[in-house]
Order: sequence, then C-alpha cells, then structure tokens
Amino acid sequence: MKTKALVLLVGVDLGLPNFDAGLQELGLLAQTAGLQPVARVTCKRKAPDAALFIGTGKADEIKMLALDAGATEILFDQSLSPAQQRNLERHLELPVNDRTLLILEIFAQRARSHEGKLQVELARLQYVSTRLVRRWSHLERQTGGAGVRGGPGEKQIELDKRMIGDAIKRTKERLEKVKKQRQTQRKQRERRNSFTISLVGYTNAGKSTLFNTLVKARAYTADQLFATLDTTTRQLYLGDVARSVSLSDTVGFIRDLPHGLIDAFAATLQEAVDADLLLHVVDGSSPDYLEQIEQVQRVLSEIGAADVPQILVFNKLDAIEKGSLPLHISGTFDLKDALGGSSRRVERVFLSAQTGEGVSLLRELLVSHAASMPTDEMPQTSDDLA
Repeated sequence: MKTKALVLLVGVDLGLPNFDAGLQELGLLAQTAGLQPVARVTCKRKAPDAALFIGTGKADEIKMLALDAGATEILFDQSLSPAQQRNLERHLELPVNDRTLLILEIFAQRARSHEGKLQVELARLQYVSTRLVRRWSHLERQTGGAGVRGGPGEKQIELDKRMIGDAIKRTKERLEKVKKQRQTQRKQRERRNSFTISLVGYTNAGKSTLFNTLVKARAYTADQLFATLDTTTRQLYLGDVARSVSLSDTVGFIRDLPHGLIDAFAATLQEAVDADLLLHVVDGSSPDYLEQIEQVQRVLSEIGAADVPQILVFNKLDAIEKGSLPLHISGTFDLKDALGGSSRRVERVFLSAQTGEGVSLLRELLVSHAASMPTDEMPQTSDDLA
C-alpha cells in the first residue's frame, strides 16, 4: 500500500474576503489528492513578500514546524509565483506546492473521458510552462554545437519551452475538434427542440446524487471534492411535458479556481452556457453556503452563463440542524450579481437528494419551466399570427 505524503498546510491572510482561517478546504483538497495533512500554519500580512511570500521569519518557523511534524512537503493555500516557489524550496529544503497545482493534480487523477484528459493536460502544460526554472539547474547550461540539439548557445530551458509550447498547441487543436463535436451534438438537440438543464454548484454540494435521483442513473458519487469531472447527460422524464428534456451533470466549482482550468474546461462548461435552465445546487448544511453561491456566480459570469435562468436548489436538507431549518421549503432567493451590481429574485427549493424529501417539488418546478419554454415544432394558432 502506497504511503501518503505528509504535508504542512500554510495560509496567509492578506485581508481579502473569504480567507479560510482553519484551512479546512485546503485540508479536504489535500486528502482528496491522497496527501495527509499533519500541521497547519496561518499568518497575516499586508502584502505578499516578493521573495518568499511569507517573509524570512515565518519561513524559519515553518521549517522548524515541518521538521517537528515530519512533513515531507509544504502546501500553500494561495498561488505562488515561480520565483517564490523556487526561493521557498531552497529556504525550507522541502518541496513546496500551491493550491493551483493541487487542484490540477486532483483533476489529473479524476479525469476519465478523452475530453477531460485533454483539458487537464492543457491546464497542466500551461502551469508548468511558467515553472521551468523551479528545481532544474541544468536548464541554465548552454547547449549547441555539431550533432547537438538546438542552435549554438541555445539554453536547455529555451528548448524545453519550445517543446511545451508545441505540446500546448497540439492539445488546443485536439480540444477544438472535441468542441466542434459537442457543438454538433447541441445543434441536434436544438433541432429536436430539447429542453436542456445543467446542474452547477460548488464542489461536494451533491450534484451527482441529485442527478442520479432525477434520472435514475448511476453516476459516480462520493463525499469528497471533485468526485465528478466529466459531463454526463441523460434524458429526464417529466410526465406532463410533451418534449424531450435532457439533464447534464457538470464539474463542481471551487474558490480560487485556477483560470487555466476555467479556460481549459470551456468545452465542458459550455453545457452550462447553452442550457435553458441551471439547477444551482447548494450545500444547505454548509455554514459557508453564501460564499459558495457567490463563487459559483463568479465563475458563471466568467464563462458567459450569468444570465441563464436558475433555480437555487438547497440540498442536504436532512443534514441541516433543526434550529436552522427553513420555515418553507420553497420560495424565492435574492441572487446577487457576481460583479457586485444588481440582483434578481430566483426560485429556490430545499430538498434532500439522499432521502428524496422535496424532490417532487423540484420536479414540479422543472415541469413548469419546460412547459413554458416555446418550441419551434408547436403549431401556430390564429392568435399567434394576429
């Protein structure tokens, strides 16, 4: 059995909102990636230190704590620059990684479909391309001469950058083909006047469990972050709707999702952009549900899906403490614009995808939305022509 790497978690409070003082989410991410957190350190700074991100004094403290705890790796909750990462590794004498690389590692472990693997590979290549100076001192040596790859005096790092650049180009071309295939599939659904619904939400909110409940499927579910990476689409039966309805389960969102992943997963997240309706699934038992809603709205804005109609689905009703239970399981919610502008009232429903409580009410809302959407095949009446 493979031994888990022991990691020390580091969080730096820079005065920004949503700082995870307990490093709870970073710890869950680490465990999801197969790592074992053994210690946690937080500190406050007005701004990151240019060289070490945390300053020399705190770096010395982390080095001693890592030694005492037996940590073999340091993991930062923030994104580090290539220079900061290199300097920290030299100072701490341990491998140092950040939140971005951790999420990329999880995605690489979980991707199953051809498209998903291509998307992860693109994001990984884009990340690595900025970090060629990390540990490999040989990259600075000059190469060249007769029978040697590269031109006279060309550095190894320049050759590696060129190879990675070529790999990025090839991966983008392959992803573009996949994207065109998806567009063809969407056009076919449009010709059939299919009503499309996409599940979106913060990771581990229970999207896949709700997906299985609604379509009687067996999509993989687990109480962990990023259990689902690849989009799964199934037909959804709504008895009173005389049209085809499809439901898609998409990758979960998370705070500080790397922009490279947003770009790389554009084809997958396009399901949300092109949907007729979004089911925004929220972990109703989480104390941070408002922050998680905000983070999802921010990503939806970035991919151009902010204006798609939504139903807010507060899941895990069975896990909500009695004192926090809603007076009514259905109603409306004031959904704020991710950029801090206007807000709109959207329908909301509390349910438990695990026990089935409240699911019938959600189905009624879906019937209402699907039936109200006009179809091209519906014959015109004299009133319509008037």
